[in-house]
Amino acid sequence: MCTVVILRRPGHDWPLLFAANRDEMAARPWLPPGRHWPDRPRVVAGRDSLAGGTWLGLSDLGLIAGVLNRPGSLGPAPGLRSRGELPLEALEHATARDAAEALVHVEPTSYRTFNLVVADAAVAFWVRSGDDGSAHGVAATPVPDGLSMITAHDMNDDASARIRRYRPLFEAAAVPDPERGDWSAWQALLASRLTDAGPEGAMTIVTAGGFGTISSSLLALPRRGRDDVKPRFLFAAGRPDRAPFTAVSL
Repeated sequence: MCTVVILRRPGHDWPLLFAANRDEMAARPWLPPGRHWPDRPRVVAGRDSLAGGTWLGLSDLGLIAGVLNRPGSLGPAPGLRSRGELPLEALEHATARDAAEALVHVEPTSYRTFNLVVADAAVAFWVRSGDDGSAHGVAATPVPDGLSMITAHDMNDDASARIRRYRPLFEAAAVPDPERGDWSAWQALLASRLTDAGPEGAMTIVTAGGFGTISSSLLALPRRGRDDVKPRFLFAAGRPDRAPFTAVSL
């Protein structure tokens, strides 16, 4: 299970704030965000060294895309394609709307079930495949204004212990200020191990079996028309309660 937090503020100088914790087996190799794909020169994303895809990335056109598993679908499956392909495909599009419209035509039986988030400065979408892998196909739902969270469950679904505990905390926290580089309140929440529902209810997961939170990301998109302002992309190359967030070169 991974976690995405999105704050949409239409009309603001920074209308899209995005945070994500990646939960994975610690032994699975990966590379931090960079331009790792010669055939996709406009994409800055972390690279899964095992399957070649990504869990989260940003395009030069100001599009963010990230993938999460659905319940009961952790890890690869024989004969199926890697879900890490999906964010890369999304990031080839000019807008989040274009990406979402393309992704609903993905053949769901080619992948284990997934949640995928695509966002730009104007709109954002939660794209999900049916939990049976076929019957419900793939659907795209707009992310509303305000703060939303996505884990392995549906968007803002209190069936997720993490959403149930932490969405109110993010809503009450000081809003990050990308202009000044102040993400302190969100960084503290991403690093939190407080839970009332077992390890999976925490934001940063630590388990005895080698599975847990292995990296964290913070992104901000400027409003359209601010051509002199670049997006912000910060990355913690490890558990966010231990690893510092540093700026990703764009």
